[in-house]
Amino acid sequence: MATKDINTADSAFETRTIDQIVDVIATSAPEIRTGLPGRRVASEAENPSGETQMAADVFADELLCDRLGALDGVGEYASEERPESIDVGTGSLSVAVDPLDGSSNLKPNNTMGTIFAVYDAPLPARGHDIIAAGYVLYGPVMTMIIARGGTVDEFVIYDDASYELVREDITLPDDASVYGFGGRVPNWTEEFEAFARDIESDPSRKLRYGGSMIGDVNQILTYGGIFSYPALESAPEGKLRVQFEGYPIGYVLETAGGASSDGTKSLLDVDKPDLHARTPLHIGNASLISKLESALD
Repeated sequence: MATKDINTADSAFETRTIDQIVDVIATSAPEIRTGLPGRRVASEAENPSGETQMAADVFADELLCDRLGALDGVGEYASEERPESIDVGTGSLSVAVDPLDGSSNLKPNNTMGTIFAVYDAPLPARGHDIIAAGYVLYGPVMTMIIARGGTVDEFVIYDDASYELVREDITLPDDASVYGFGGRVPNWTEEFEAFARDIESDPSRKLRYGGSMIGDVNQILTYGGIFSYPALESAPEGKLRVQFEGYPIGYVLETAGGASSDGTKSLLDVDKPDLHARTPLHIGNASLISKLESALD
């Protein structure tokens, strides 16, 4: 009986912490967005993946680190912009963040977003350690997708940092109508190129690719279809990071009734202990992901 009481208390505290993390992400989003116009320039540093950081990347990372790290239930924070995770408290939950996914889109003023995952384990964690994940999309309307407790919900975030639930229990449409494939075509493997050409040959599907992964993912969640950033001849591990992009996006899509894959298995089953490890990423309707895995086998 005592053990049950302790577990119930732990579960309630964990739930409150997730609520607080979501609130920090949502209420910080307008400030991040407002801070973009003056930070559309490269900083003098590179992130751990060797990419030149934009001033906006650093700004968003520092803001989220300070605010998420101040929560009692959060013990560890990591971001795509930092070489290692940092201890921010004594809480049991870890938060991994891509503070500004698609920041290269700042110059042409295209879509970008913030991705986060909450892990009930130290970082680097496994995909099945995720207990909540989601993203903010800085589009014409600022929206937030949250996957937790077996459901995916969408919120609109307003400029005053308030936010409102607008769609509950989102599932991928059965009519898979869009597709988007990343990477340079000459660097695609023969198997993936053959699969891509087959998908493109269906006149009922439309190409939707904007160069910001989170924007492309949101297209799939909205309309159904498939998005891939595949293994390349020049980059067999792909481009996207497991902890910051692969796991959270896989978790969101699978919670919404879709599927994810690294080409052979669910993204949540990928096991790479490096905090900044990369993975090929494929997400979408289960039938298309199954077809993709068969094509790459």
